Amino acid sequence: MSTSSLAALSRRRDIHLLTVVTVVELCLLAGYFLVRPEQPTLLRYTLYPFIWINVAVLAAIHVDVPDAPRRSSIAAAAIATLYFGVLLYLSGLLGVPSDDLLQLSGLVDVQAGTPGTERLHIVTEAFYVSIIPYRTVGYLVLSYLVYVTVLDLSGSLIAGALGLFSCVGCAFPILVSLSAGLFGGTAVATAVYSSQFDISTVVFSVSIALLYLRPGVDGTLGAVRDSS
Repeated sequence: MSTSSLAALSRRRDIHLLTVVTVVELCLLAGYFLVRPEQPTLLRYTLYPFIWINVAVLAAIHVDVPDAPRRSSIAAAAIATLYFGVLLYLSGLLGVPSDDLLQLSGLVDVQAGTPGTERLHIVTEAFYVSIIPYRTVGYLVLSYLVYVTVLDLSGSLIAGALGLFSCVGCAFPILVSLSAGLFGGTAVATAVYSSQFDISTVVFSVSIALLYLRPGVDGTLGAVRDSS
């Protein structure tokens, strides 16, 4: 089968998949609002979690994992795991509990929300972790793409580790999270905070695109493009 035929088949599969997923997501929203008739402040906020999940799943399905030595695969997995932890920490989903949180140690708290935004909060004496479906899926796929990127950037462990720091897609979410602290107490911070869901959704989508496309990286994906 030719490359163009495979591409057309892949596009049709994606359209069918997105259609089914969108119908399911709309049914979930309809069911939620039937049970909880109060209207959200902004309707787009109920749709953003689905954008995160849909974009992440599509990227994970299509990305090609290059062949690599076992040592490089283990090192790439370690880097991706560290990256995942950093994203969780910077987004406030993982951390050391405060004195107030320590009073809830050993308890599991579930907070309701619109589909995709429910929160499972677990507190121990050593750490706390919050699981929000759309962010958990999104950050897992970002970390998986970092894993693939490290492998794709290198035939060696050192080159892969250095390449990670030159990867715009890898650094983009972290740099944006860190930049929030530079404007504390200012009007800019207030504007950013009020639009944080919009901004984070754009940043996430761009990061997924950069990690998937990896512009300027001479790796597996680039080789595929050159040969097509």
